[in-house]
Amino acid sequence: MNTKCLRRGRQFTRREVLRTGVLAAASLPLAPFAAGIAGQPLFVEPQRVPYSGSDDALLDEIQRTAFEFYWNEAGATGQVKDRAAATGKDKYTTASIAATGFGLSGLCIADARGYGNKKQIADRVRATLRFLWEKLPHEHGFFYHFIDMNTGTRQGKCEISSIDTSLLLCGVLTARQHFADAEIQDLATKIYERVDWPWMMNGGDTLTMGWHPESGFIDGRWKHYCELMMIYLLAIGSPTHPIPADTWKVWTRPTVEFQGIKYISGDDPLFTHQYSHAWFDFRDQRDAYADYFDNSVKATKAHKQFCISLHGEFPDYDDHLWGVSASDSAAGYQAWGGPPRIGRLDGSIVPCAAGGSLPFSFSDCMQVLRTIRERYGKAWGRYGFTDAFNPLTGWYNDDVLGIDQGIIMLMAENHRTGLIWKTFMKNVEAQTAMHKVGFHRG
Repeated sequence: MNTKCLRRGRQFTRREVLRTGVLAAASLPLAPFAAGIAGQPLFVEPQRVPYSGSDDALLDEIQRTAFEFYWNEAGATGQVKDRAAATGKDKYTTASIAATGFGLSGLCIADARGYGNKKQIADRVRATLRFLWEKLPHEHGFFYHFIDMNTGTRQGKCEISSIDTSLLLCGVLTARQHFADAEIQDLATKIYERVDWPWMMNGGDTLTMGWHPESGFIDGRWKHYCELMMIYLLAIGSPTHPIPADTWKVWTRPTVEFQGIKYISGDDPLFTHQYSHAWFDFRDQRDAYADYFDNSVKATKAHKQFCISLHGEFPDYDDHLWGVSASDSAAGYQAWGGPPRIGRLDGSIVPCAAGGSLPFSFSDCMQVLRTIRERYGKAWGRYGFTDAFNPLTGWYNDDVLGIDQGIIMLMAENHRTGLIWKTFMKNVEAQTAMHKVGFHRG
């Protein structure tokens, strides 16, 4: 994702992170464990405090706390904070349109599960869509990545983002199908149909990552497998401004092989195998190239094995504690992971790595979430799991991130009931797009 960091007065795209490693304080020395210093003390895992509930009970607790984040950490506009303090006490006002997209889907889950007052939830969704349609600045229907949650004002020099707009639209279209409300359905339709997808191609055969009013289109394009499937399917399925179905054939599908597991993947973190799958149901379907759900199963299992293979370097990584995806770290925001090894790994654990892969390898991922809940109490707070923590150094992130809470919440629900898959796939545009690019059963 074209994720950016607003820290220290400078913004960085995810592509910059992948090229350079740590965003902030890249020159900081690694922790002794990460550096592999001879004579380092052995890692002693904290004592287990058994969680008495079932797996389903833990997932329900995780989803309830994520709902609390989306309910409490939003402006009157309905736009959801990019991040919030794990305690719920902060002065952040920057919203992320991607977090709002996850939040709209999360409100559908909350409505279905009775986590809040149904009328108030519907009112929040309606207000959010009204603001998106009537007041939030846009360019050809695409929105700025970061905005003020109360006014919608662009934050810093952030871009008009194709991927973040797509994440938002997935939430908008989920709400359109979930709520039997004429205004919600009308607003959602207008917001989606306003998007001018051919404009974002900028004369090329692939979609660009975004646009700046100061300098024009970003050089980077969505041209190799990652989280891009949702962007192309939304664009191809558009009833008003579609792009050619043949664009599906243009982006490349490079492969990775690790310990005998071969799968399609770019040089990207694990979340790239999760995001499109949060809404589009690729189960038991394939196109001319792959079964993408099975591909994400393989990517999850390979990532687990990759982390375990680093046990000698990072002794916290084990069969029951693994998972690194784009997240905060003690030295700043990182887009890290593997295989192959990406970024300056330091033994940190990112809960959404396992949480976002629950439908792909449930027992493996659930074991990680239980381990964190039972052994690392500081990693759990008002809004669920903190964004990241390092068992080797005792560092715990003070914040939670909207997109990371979101992917856990949605994928937990997809594992439990398939609600988001079932709801989103009722959109005829999603069905049409998948048919146009050649998806078929089996």
